[in-house]
Amino acid sequence: MTEEPLYLTLLWHMHQPFYKEPVRGEYLLPWAYLHAVKDYYDMPAIVDATPGVKVVFNLVPSLLEQILDYASGEAVDPYLDLARRPPAELTLADRLFLLENFFSANRRRMIEPYPRYHELYRMAGEGVPGSVASRVTLFTERDLLDLQVWFYLAWTGEAARNRFPCFRDLIRKGEGFDAADKALLLDTQRSLIAGIIPLYRKLREEGKAELSVSPYFHPILPLLCDSRVARIAQPGVNLPGIPFRCPEDAKSQLRHGIESFRRLFGFDPAGVWPSEGALSDEVLGIMAQGGLSWTASDERLLSRTLPGGLGREREALYHPYLFQETDKEIALFFRDQVLSDQIGFTYSDWDPERATADFVARVKEVRRHCPEARVVPVILDGENAWEHYQENGLPFLSRLYAALTQTAGVELATFAEVLERVPERRSIGHIHPGSWINADYGIWIGHPEENKGWEYLARAREAATKGSAEAARLLTGGESTDDTARRACRALYAAQGSDWFWWYGDDHSSAHSGSFDLLFRSHLISVYRLLSLEVPGELHEPIKRQRPAGFVRAPSRLITPSLETAAGDYLEWLCAGLYDLTRQGGAMHPAENVLQSFFYGYDLEFLYFRIDGVQSMEKVLQPGDALSLHLIRGREYRVEMRPGAGEGELQQLEEGRWLPCGALARYAVGRSAELRVPLNGLGLDAGDRLTCYLTLSRVGNPLGRWPAEAPLPIAYAGPGLGVDGGASEGS
Repeated sequence: MTEEPLYLTLLWHMHQPFYKEPVRGEYLLPWAYLHAVKDYYDMPAIVDATPGVKVVFNLVPSLLEQILDYASGEAVDPYLDLARRPPAELTLADRLFLLENFFSANRRRMIEPYPRYHELYRMAGEGVPGSVASRVTLFTERDLLDLQVWFYLAWTGEAARNRFPCFRDLIRKGEGFDAADKALLLDTQRSLIAGIIPLYRKLREEGKAELSVSPYFHPILPLLCDSRVARIAQPGVNLPGIPFRCPEDAKSQLRHGIESFRRLFGFDPAGVWPSEGALSDEVLGIMAQGGLSWTASDERLLSRTLPGGLGREREALYHPYLFQETDKEIALFFRDQVLSDQIGFTYSDWDPERATADFVARVKEVRRHCPEARVVPVILDGENAWEHYQENGLPFLSRLYAALTQTAGVELATFAEVLERVPERRSIGHIHPGSWINADYGIWIGHPEENKGWEYLARAREAATKGSAEAARLLTGGESTDDTARRACRALYAAQGSDWFWWYGDDHSSAHSGSFDLLFRSHLISVYRLLSLEVPGELHEPIKRQRPAGFVRAPSRLITPSLETAAGDYLEWLCAGLYDLTRQGGAMHPAENVLQSFFYGYDLEFLYFRIDGVQSMEKVLQPGDALSLHLIRGREYRVEMRPGAGEGELQQLEEGRWLPCGALARYAVGRSAELRVPLNGLGLDAGDRLTCYLTLSRVGNPLGRWPAEAPLPIAYAGPGLGVDGGASEGS
C-alpha cells in the first residue's frame, strides 16, 4: 500500500494599499509600480521557469486595479513624471525630491551592488536625514539622469532581467545614460507590467498555480462586521466611542472582490485569504454563504480555538478543517508560523543552499513527528521579503522549488487540490476571533489614532446613508444605477482598507505615514463631496501625531523575546518601544551610519533591547569590537556585547572606573544584537525613567556613539503595562 504523501501548500499573498488619491487621481506613493516590476512579475516568472512546482497566488483586487492602471499608461504618478522629465527642466524642488526619494531601496541588496548608484548615494549623504539640501548643488544634469535611471533599474526583478535583456544591458552600461536609455527602461517596464496578469492567468491554465482572492480594498472584515469583537480577542482593549457594526460592508467588499476577479480571470475563485488573516465566526459565515470553498489564517487562531491547543508536536495544525453555517460550509487551513517566518524574516541572510536544506529538513520533521499530518500550509507576503534576499530571492526560490519537487513523501499541491485529495475534515463550530498578528486585532484598533479613524469612518458612513437615498440603498446591499452614489460608496470602501490603520498608532513607523493618513482622510472627504455634504473640519487635520526626531513608539505590552538566535523576530518585538537611530544625528562619524533601529521593552524580570544595523550586526561587529549599551538612572551602567552570544557583567561607573555590580546580562549578536538586563540589577520601580545610549569601539578605540548628543529617554511603566489595553504615551 502506497503511503499517503504530505502535501505542502505555498501561498504567496500579493498586496499593496490603494495609493491613488481620489481628488487629483494621482498616486501619492510609487510602491504598487515598483513591486510590480520587481516582485509581481518575478514571482510567477520563477514558478513558470521551474518544472513541477505548484503554488497559490493570492491577488488583492485593488492591487490588480493599480497594475492595470499602470499597464494602460493612464496612471498619474509624480515619481514617474519626475523620472521622465529631462534633468535640465527640473526645478530645485524637483531635484530635492529626487535626492530624498530616489534612494528608497534596500541599501545592501539594491544600492551597494551597483557602483554608480552607490556613488550617487554617497554624494547625496548616505541617507542621513537633512543632508540632501546641502548636497543638491553637487549633482550635475548627468548625475541626475543616472539617478533617474538607477532608481527604476535597481527595482527590476532578477527574473525580469532574464526575460528582458535591456535591463541587463543598462546595468552593464552602468553610467552616462542618455534620454533614449531612460525611455527604453520605462517603456520596457510598462510592457512588463502589462504582462503580469496574463502570466498569472497562464500559470493557472497550466495547473501550476491556483489563484485566490481577498476582499476588494483589503479591509479587516471582522471589524467591519462588529468592531466590538476586538474585545473578545483582547479583553482590555480601548474601543472607539462609536461602534462600527456593518456586516453589509464586509459582504460588499467580498462580493466586489469576487466580481472583479471574475472579470479579470474568467472564473470564480475557490479560495480567499482574508485581509491579515483576520477571521471571526460572522466572517466565516459570510464567506460560506458567498460560495467560497476555502479560507486560511494563522496557527495561533487554531491554537486558541482548540481546547487542547495544537498538541505537543503541533499535530493539530496539519489538517484541513471545516466550518458550517446553516446549509453552507467552508474549509479552513492554518499556516505554519515557523516555516512561513523562516522565509519571511530569516533566510534572507543565509546561503540559498543552506536555507533550502533547512526548510526541507523542517518539513521532513513534520512528517516524522506527525505521521497523521496531511498538509503543511506556508503562507506569507509575496513581495516584502525579497528586497532583503540575494538577487531578489531568485536563487533561493529556484532551489527551494526544485528541492521540494524532489523530496520523497512530500508533494506540492494547491489548497483546492488538497481538498480534492484529502477527504477528512476536522470540524469546528467556532473560531477564536483574531488575525495573523498576536491572534487579535490590536494593530488596527485600540490606539487613540486608530479609534479616531474608526469614528471618522462611522460618521462618514452615517452621513452617506442619511444624505443620499441611493447611497443608502447601495450600503444596505441593494442596487443603484446612480454613478455618484456608487463612487461615494467606493470611496467609503477604500477608506476601510487595513493599511491606513496599520500606520496609525505606535505599532509601525514609516517615513510616509503622513501620506497614508492623507489618503485615508481624502477617501472620506470624497464621500462627503460626492454627495454634496458639508465636509467636517476634522478631516482636514492630520490624525497621525508628530513625534520627536527618532522616536517611533513607546512599549504597548510586556514582551519576552527569545535571544536564542538573535534573528530579530518581527512579532516578538512588535509591542516594544522603538527609536530610529538614523534620525538621531548619528555617530561620531556620520558617514559611518551603521546602526539603524533601537527596540526596548520588558517583562516581570528583565529589560530587553534590540539593535539593528543597516546590515546584519554579525557583519558590523568584527573580532575585537564591543557594542556597549549605557543606561543612566542616577548612576551610569553599561553592558558590553561582542560578536557571538554570551553573558556580560552589568557594570557601574564609579569614580571614572567601570566596576561589576553583581548582575549578569545575556546577549546574542546575529542579524540583530539582542540583550536582556535584570530589572533587579537596576532597582527599577514602576514609573521610573532612565536614559540610554550606545557606543561602538574597536580594540578599545571609540568608533561612534548613538545618539551623538542627548541620550534616549525610556519610561518603565512596570508590570501593569498594557493590561488596560492602553499603550504608554511617550517616553
